[in-house]
Amino acid sequence: MAKYTSASIRSRRPILRRLLMIIGILAIALLIGAVGISYSLSAPGYEGAVSDHFDGKEFRNREPVARPNPLKALAYFATAQLGPWEKWTENTAYPAPPARVGRGDMRVTFINHSTVLIQMDSLNILTDPIWAERCSPFSFAGPPRRRAPGLELKDLPSIDIILLSHNHYDHMDIVALKRLAADHNPRIITGLGNRALLQREGIGGATEMDWDQQLDINSEVRIYGLTARHFSNRGMFDQNRTLWLSFVIKGPAGAVYFAGDTGFGAHFGEAGKAFGPFRLALLPIGAYLPRWFMKDIHLSPDEAVLAHQALNASTSAAIHFGTFQLSAESQRQPVEELRRALENVPGEKPRFWALDFGEGREVPPLSVAE
Repeated sequence: MAKYTSASIRSRRPILRRLLMIIGILAIALLIGAVGISYSLSAPGYEGAVSDHFDGKEFRNREPVARPNPLKALAYFATAQLGPWEKWTENTAYPAPPARVGRGDMRVTFINHSTVLIQMDSLNILTDPIWAERCSPFSFAGPPRRRAPGLELKDLPSIDIILLSHNHYDHMDIVALKRLAADHNPRIITGLGNRALLQREGIGGATEMDWDQQLDINSEVRIYGLTARHFSNRGMFDQNRTLWLSFVIKGPAGAVYFAGDTGFGAHFGEAGKAFGPFRLALLPIGAYLPRWFMKDIHLSPDEAVLAHQALNASTSAAIHFGTFQLSAESQRQPVEELRRALENVPGEKPRFWALDFGEGREVPPLSVAE
């Protein structure tokens, strides 16, 4: 049996101290590296006048949003039994969308997540484009894609306008935006503060909008920036430094509401009164569990039906589901719960589509009663 003398123990102390010092230096280097990466990812932030929703540095929601403890959320997602998702889901082939539709006509094609092709009044409008394999700043980490986009970038018709609701990675895919800018030279419309972020990435010419602001596209089509209940950031140091918003598109074909990312709130009823009835509303139904974490920032399927009604929408189409596993519900749960919520509506059932990836439909015109 080995005997440890005081001399032998003393001889080991310098080695232990050096080892602990090396470990400490490595830990500090990793921390500094992580902070540096996060700082480089963070958006520059908006610089402008103070308003009812901007304090000179950060934007805030008009209806308060509770943000749960991030450590609690991290612990939950590290240990919770999440709903099942297929590793990969194959798409069904659908006919390609037309090059354009005429004045007064409207067509919608669901591509994936919150990426939708809206065709109306001779314009092709794309929302929150994402074609990335992960909704993450990294190609090797972050939620992986579980299903291919319903349309490849190369198969898109000519794109005139891109609407960006906010700067989260599942809604602002920089690589796709660079490709779209090069191939189509579209007008990019987004919230306050995002122009600097896009310029930093080599994408120039974006038009910024505030809540309650309007923008004339041509003599007949106008876009409005409206309230949403959400937040923004690309890294650790730019929380709410850029604006999140929803959009209304209004033209001879009627009015379209694009919710972006949002929790339920009074803004749906306000938009319905100001701009309704809507011929089409694009409403998120996924990434809603657990409710203690998601309720204020993401609609549930039940709330999406309430939003459809508050907006006075003739037709709604579901978005924000089935592409990336971002929360606790299963892959098919949002659509299944949407169908149940629609069945529970008394009387005439709302027309609320859950389109397949790549599926396009003509949007029925408003009835005389509407």
